[in-house]
Amino acid sequence: MQTPEPQAEHLWLHQLVGEWSIESECIMGPDQPPMKTRGREIVRTLGKFWTIGDGVLDTPDGGSCDSIMTLGYDPQTKRFVGSFIASVMTHLWPYHGSLDASGKILTLDSEGPSFAGDGTMAKYQDIIEFVSPDHRTLTARVQSADGTWQQFMTSHYRRKQ
Repeated sequence: MQTPEPQAEHLWLHQLVGEWSIESECIMGPDQPPMKTRGREIVRTLGKFWTIGDGVLDTPDGGSCDSIMTLGYDPQTKRFVGSFIASVMTHLWPYHGSLDASGKILTLDSEGPSFAGDGTMAKYQDIIEFVSPDHRTLTARVQSADGTWQQFMTSHYRRKQ
């Protein structure tokens, strides 16, 4: 079997490679102050087609949340694909996404347990935006029952020099 050549989308993912410091802010509920955390992520390639991000965030109780994000691109479906898992969750978050016209924003769609805690599922998006080569953001949002999107987390990633 001949190995295919990487597409432009695979090369786009390579800009994630490196060591990053993270500052994150998450809204835990309507009447609660935002939770701020810090952490780090190391992103590496798996061959020419995949990236794997190993992250660690501090938690307010003094513990940590470990996570793994995989990202790739499927030329057959013309969609970015991947997954996200975290040590504080039991759900595997599958990703399917696309780049915007500017080539700076990758929107990853997923589905997972709703915040209602009633066993229903909700639609989510993780949005990765490159502000500069050494600064990117990840914004997480959930779709409400009325179809609007509600942002609940913003993380700033800064490349360690």
